[in-house]
Amino acid sequence: MALFKSGNPALGENTFARLAPVADAEDAMTLQGTVNRIAFLLVLVFAGATFTWWLFNTTGDFASVVPFFYGGLIGAFVVAIVLAFKKQWAPYLSMLYAALEGLALGGLSALLDASYPGIAFQALLLTFGILSVLLAAYTTRLIRATENFKLVIVSATGGIAVYYLISFVLSFFGVRAPLIHDNSWIGIGFTLVVVIIAALNLVVDFDFVEKGVEQGAPKYMEWYAAFGILVTLVWLYIELLRLLAKLRSRD
Repeated sequence: MALFKSGNPALGENTFARLAPVADAEDAMTLQGTVNRIAFLLVLVFAGATFTWWLFNTTGDFASVVPFFYGGLIGAFVVAIVLAFKKQWAPYLSMLYAALEGLALGGLSALLDASYPGIAFQALLLTFGILSVLLAAYTTRLIRATENFKLVIVSATGGIAVYYLISFVLSFFGVRAPLIHDNSWIGIGFTLVVVIIAALNLVVDFDFVEKGVEQGAPKYMEWYAAFGILVTLVWLYIELLRLLAKLRSRD
């Protein structure tokens, strides 16, 4: 099932492998349905983010946001793990994931925006700008998710994930891994590469959704596919925030 390979852990190689195609076309996954689900999940993300953003700017104290920030962060992670094993629950859990992720993103965005005014809006515009450009390039076949393309993106994404995991573990021992938080030009270059890899994961995700539609996957997979693309968008947004913060810190 190499056709379904994706660097996105939510849209992995075997996501559709064990799903039998539905007999009735009305019960099958569609491209328009998936687009609608993505739009709805984004509304939920914005709703959650608006709350923690408002709370931080009202109190001026990140401590007031901490319970929602970590609750959203940990909650979203747990929901994502459950979804990986219970894809049929996607119509419900994907909405919960979006709301929880919004709480975390709103807190993070407000905190960084307090230090670098305007950074959150800039990152948001760049995220949707990149999404629009890549979607247009994919639909017009200016860029294709060939097997070699997917292999490179999957390998790069895996390498980044391993490095981030090592950095996270080392942080418990007071060791600061280089590049991730470094605002030197090398550190900025590293984050720029991560941004590019995160963005190109969207192309692989688009291809993955298209193949799922062709295979006649069950209707609930629209929600799961939307959740998977949302995971990539969140990653891209966070990396853009990191990149802009590094650039602004050099001023």
